[in-house]
Amino acid sequence: MYKKLFGQTAVYGLSSVLVRIFPFLIAPIVTKAFGPAASSPFVDWYSIAGVITVFLTHGMETSFFRFAQESDIDKKTLISTCALSILGTGFIYLLLGYVFRQDLANAFETPDQVNYLVIFLFILSFDAFSTIPSAVLRLEGKPVQYMLSKVIGSLAYYFLVVFFIKWLPKYPNGILGLKYDPEIGVGYVFIANLVQSIITLAIVGKEFVNFSFRKFDFKLWKRIMNYSWPVMIAGLAGIVNQTLDRQFLKYLLPKEEAKHQIGVYGAVYKIATFITVFRQAYQLGIEPYFFSSFKDKNNHKTYAVLMDIFVICNCLIYIGLMVNLQWISERYLKNPLYYEGIEIIPFVMLGALFLGIYLNLSIWYKLSDKTRVGLYISLIGAAITIFINFTFIPKYGYWASAFAALITYFSMMIISYIWGKIQYPIHYNIKKICIYLLLSIMISTVSFYYFRDNYLIGNGLFILFIAFLAYNERTMINKILRRS
Repeated sequence: MYKKLFGQTAVYGLSSVLVRIFPFLIAPIVTKAFGPAASSPFVDWYSIAGVITVFLTHGMETSFFRFAQESDIDKKTLISTCALSILGTGFIYLLLGYVFRQDLANAFETPDQVNYLVIFLFILSFDAFSTIPSAVLRLEGKPVQYMLSKVIGSLAYYFLVVFFIKWLPKYPNGILGLKYDPEIGVGYVFIANLVQSIITLAIVGKEFVNFSFRKFDFKLWKRIMNYSWPVMIAGLAGIVNQTLDRQFLKYLLPKEEAKHQIGVYGAVYKIATFITVFRQAYQLGIEPYFFSSFKDKNNHKTYAVLMDIFVICNCLIYIGLMVNLQWISERYLKNPLYYEGIEIIPFVMLGALFLGIYLNLSIWYKLSDKTRVGLYISLIGAAITIFINFTFIPKYGYWASAFAALITYFSMMIISYIWGKIQYPIHYNIKKICIYLLLSIMISTVSFYYFRDNYLIGNGLFILFIAFLAYNERTMINKILRRS
């Protein structure tokens, strides 16, 4: 079991790393070429992408895995019902977005970028359309095909950005009939992203072979929506916690200062990508297993072991980044105008770590069909986020946003654990997890604030932590190796 599980997670991890690494590599190109104010529309628009995506997919991916475990539901019917729900929502969204495109551009204070807004609408629609085909690949245990669908599109995205922004300006006469247009500017990134979305959808589109309009089941759709609507609302609240702080910065600070802070905050936030990548890889590989094994008598013990592994990996990533943060940040950000944001990165990454633990804990209410619990927890988190941002951004700027995320995710993690302990008890190794987290925070704090430029001491502490983990977890490591 572990061999297959970790094998698939490793492939999903590789795909997640590759998919996320290209935007990670693109960000320095954008920051170097345009600066904080010019790149702020890019950060601004993508900050609400998550909200739109949640509406477009409305919890169908999680619901698909949940209902795929019911033997009395026909697979083609389930695929058709979930896919048609997303397709219908997507086409309505495109129609309304196109009709009101100028009003939307005015609302974003980018009235002269209507064309790029339309491109942005299509990007999100195509990404939503590929949700169920991609979920089918995961359900059927085809991680390699899933990886290819993501990586090929991401490669195209990266090389198109390099072509448009780095290469094309060097040739005044153009390349292949194309000339660089300064008026387009950051719009080239949207064009490249659209190509990526089209390629990804084209690759996974073959999974629509099981799709049929006649297979849409309205009764099944109502059952699915009863399960998925709390997931959707929880997702929206989660997006408020993750991305809408950029909107608070935009409207609570003076215009020029807001552009600068959004640009800096958006750039440094991406350095937490490494923790986010692992979390996504873990969820992609583990989530189907959770749903397929929830009737197993020993599943609770397995969930506890998987939590240990998840926390250990996150702690290693967190410390590894923190002890090398200064040089990583300078080489990644490139433009000195962004360096001021380095100081908030430790808090952003710690918040991302807490979010990962919360999402791992949240499996209990998905398995027990109590998805409304996730809704309530996410709404509490959203309330904390809104309060802190609204109250403190005018005085502290993006520092308030960073601390809002940290406090919110910590609170959600604690609430989910306590609630789950009552409703769906899983005996996690809380004492050990707390020790690992505290050690990680202590090592990272000492390294960043006292030995920031002494990488020998920082990495020496990191190696000692790895040795401590290897010794303390020797029994679990041996069990996993034997089972693999």
